[in-house]
Amino acid sequence: MKTLKYKNIAFILILFCLSLNGYSQNSADSLYNYLEIAAKNNSDVLQKFAEYQAALQKVPQVGSLPDPEFSMGIFLSPMELLAGKQVADMRLMQMFPWFGLIKNAKDEMSLMAQAKYESFRNAKLKVFFDIQSVWFELFKINQNIRISEKNIEILSTIERLAVIKFKAVATEKGVNRSMSTASNQNFASNSTGMNSMGGNVVSNSGPTKSSSAIISDNSMGSSSGNSGLSDIYRIQIEIGDLQNNIELMKNQRITIVAKFNSFLNRPPRANVNIPDSIISDDFLLSATISDSIMKKNPMLTMLLLEQQSIEARKKMIAKMGFPMVGLGINYSLINKSEMSTSTMNGKDMIMPMITATLPIYRKKYKAMTEEADFLKLANIQNYQSISNSLQIEYYQAMELYQDAKRRIILYENQYLLASKTLNIMLKSFSSSAASLTDILRVHQQTLNYEYKQVEATSDYNISVAWLKRLMASSQI
Repeated sequence: MKTLKYKNIAFILILFCLSLNGYSQNSADSLYNYLEIAAKNNSDVLQKFAEYQAALQKVPQVGSLPDPEFSMGIFLSPMELLAGKQVADMRLMQMFPWFGLIKNAKDEMSLMAQAKYESFRNAKLKVFFDIQSVWFELFKINQNIRISEKNIEILSTIERLAVIKFKAVATEKGVNRSMSTASNQNFASNSTGMNSMGGNVVSNSGPTKSSSAIISDNSMGSSSGNSGLSDIYRIQIEIGDLQNNIELMKNQRITIVAKFNSFLNRPPRANVNIPDSIISDDFLLSATISDSIMKKNPMLTMLLLEQQSIEARKKMIAKMGFPMVGLGINYSLINKSEMSTSTMNGKDMIMPMITATLPIYRKKYKAMTEEADFLKLANIQNYQSISNSLQIEYYQAMELYQDAKRRIILYENQYLLASKTLNIMLKSFSSSAASLTDILRVHQQTLNYEYKQVEATSDYNISVAWLKRLMASSQI
């Protein structure tokens, strides 16, 4: 009983995990879901699929015999014959191509249809890659807006601290002025009394020292006040720049959303759900990726199929240089003649027939063969050109992959260090132990590292999608 109970519990847990997995794949903000929509609705993909279906319809067209020929002639005045009067003449003829010609034609069209299918696969992979690139671009913009808004809050906090410091300096300055005024008055009365007693030395030196002290105090208070006010202005400038960047990015997001929806064949302003965070796509890097690209890429497969179809066409052209044979029957309708005494009088005539074409004009067949040779040569050169382009794309994708992987680790550590430094400096700022210039510099570093961390993760996923596209790996 306990074993059965545990089995039931395990079964329920498995179903729950599967339901969560299905929900995560089919949720509205899932990239998987958008790829499915594009596979069903994208106009480029549907166009290539329609071309593939059209190419399939050519196979039965070339795989059939030529239509039979039927001819009929009626005599307006019956023609007198020895065995009666001929009224009409009917003929039915069926032409047969040389042995194997129809098979070669079917092979050519079948291979061309397969090439169209590879073109359809390539279009689908390209759309999938474009969708992922734009999706990660949207993610970066959303995260940049979020980071900028968060940093505006931090700058506002720093601004409040700067205002508090400015007010404290202004208050201290007012107290110092009051104390200086009182000290001035006391000193003036004392000096007057001492002058009256004849203390010339004291009266000459005393006022000079007190005036310099007062000037020094006033200048220090003034510079402190001006510095605090300039700090507030600098913070407000930073906030204004961030707010302007946020509005700029929001406008950019509208354009990118319209581009994204165009891939899905949806209205430009249709809502696109982007998650708040993404994880790096798992991808096992191996030394056989380059070989896999050469074997699985649909563009190269399409060109190989076209080469095979050209070979089948050359075989078909060779068979076209042989005669076509026709088999038929001729039927003559004969009425009885009153003047004829023949036993065949009024009997219809049936005559089996055979015919053949005479392909004596060989120039056209030679030209068709040479045309196929040139097409094959052009195909081989195109194959080599695309192979070179794919190799270049492979190295570019690998460079982006390795660089992004390195930057993810670097910026994660840099962001943590900059965040800790900023927290320490903010705590020290209220006690005037840290200058605002240093705080703004560290704050800018923190902002840059956080955004670069998001950018590196996005670039990593784009590079993985790029490599999968080159290898024609299934995205769904």
